[in-house]
Amino acid sequence: MGASLAAACSGERLWCSEGRSPATRARAEAAGLVDVASLDDLVQRADVIVSVCPPASAAAVASSVAALGYDGTYVDVNAVAPATSRDIGTRFARYVDGGVVGPPARTAGTTRLYLSGPEAAEIAELWAGSVVDARVVEGGVGAASAVKVCFAAWTKGTAALLLAIRALARTEGVEPALLAEWAMSQPDLEVQSQRAAANNAAKAWRFAGELEEIADSFAACGLPDGFGRAASDVYERLGRFQNTPDVTLDAVLAALTDSS
Repeated sequence: MGASLAAACSGERLWCSEGRSPATRARAEAAGLVDVASLDDLVQRADVIVSVCPPASAAAVASSVAALGYDGTYVDVNAVAPATSRDIGTRFARYVDGGVVGPPARTAGTTRLYLSGPEAAEIAELWAGSVVDARVVEGGVGAASAVKVCFAAWTKGTAALLLAIRALARTEGVEPALLAEWAMSQPDLEVQSQRAAANNAAKAWRFAGELEEIADSFAACGLPDGFGRAASDVYERLGRFQNTPDVTLDAVLAALTDSS
């Protein structure tokens, strides 16, 4: 996602290769990014820093940048709770909250970048006329993250629920009967559950942290947070499939019921 957002952004696009994998380097080179080698170099040269990383690492990345005295605009577009984003924002004099909905930005009309905070409109202009649809959300820092949290609570939450239901039905020996009932009354659910396994298993290691952030968002508003915690557990159990291509539904269901 980070490389595709950078590729669509105007201006000189920098990135820091220090500690990154060969696969990440290949994506950055394909996107035409300029390697500045170290985080200190990046902090010295960049007017705007956009953070795109696993949710669990968002605060640590922000702290590393702030510790180097960064005085530009820091933009966090990670899938974190509004409260987490607001906390990250306290580290910087200029801060924009963000959230991405959709796949990596390769085709116009598929990827939206929500932005909020006093400088959100200025940052949105960096993607003007690109394949990224940058939208300003009213409500101050945290509003863009709230949009992302609410969206992902449904998409990732229901995918986890469907997989857990299939695992339960298989364990109880009633999966054929359930699929027959779905065919009559909920004809989309079998395909949706298959798609949930195929699309999410290899990325589940990232989703576990995101669902914890979603749960924290519910809890902060006095709402039940068990939905997010349970979905996080589902994705945690699928962490073994990190970056594994062509994961089957059978493998996913077995992993969910494997107590080892």
